[in-house]
Amino acid sequence: MPSCDPASTTQVITAEASVAIALGGNLGDPIATLKAVRPLLRAELHSWVAGAGIELALKWSPLFRTAPVGGPPGQPPFVNGVLLVVRAVGGREPWPDALAFLRRLQALEARFGRQRLEPWGPRSLDLDLLWCSDAHCSGPQLELPHPRLRQRAFVVGPLAAIAGPLVLPSGHETAAALLAELLSRPGAEPPPLPLPAQEGWPEEA
Repeated sequence: MPSCDPASTTQVITAEASVAIALGGNLGDPIATLKAVRPLLRAELHSWVAGAGIELALKWSPLFRTAPVGGPPGQPPFVNGVLLVVRAVGGREPWPDALAFLRRLQALEARFGRQRLEPWGPRSLDLDLLWCSDAHCSGPQLELPHPRLRQRAFVVGPLAAIAGPLVLPSGHETAAALLAELLSRPGAEPPPLPLPAQEGWPEEA
């Protein structure tokens, strides 16, 4: 079985050797939802790479409270986080099909009552595939890297918290530098507010 030993994440993390998933929600009890989906997401990752010979290390960000961006007014705040899925040092096996994994993410969203009623509307669970190694695609079902990855502080903030030196796809800035730039822009969204440590949400496991 692929490993999820957090010690292996002490390596320098690169986008080319990783997969990134954004997690969030603002309906019901989003913290409880993210805690509940966490072991299911881990299981889906292991199932996705089964047979590919890839050893994984999972690096979970802290959870952040963030302001809604776009969508209808009056939404409650979101709880957001990011999962970095890192290939073991020296591994060069190709990642499995990204679209197949996206479908697994969408199935998890459906299990938690996700309904797609309006763009950027309130949701019980949101699982976005941000990148999958160096895969580039632009189609009706999947765009990689995620087209709004570099525009959203609620995604870049959790990334910067666990991998500040990481250079994000389709650019040259690190996660930390891009977050600072996003928050300095006129009319910028409020900075992500880190939540206290949560029982049931260790940041590396």
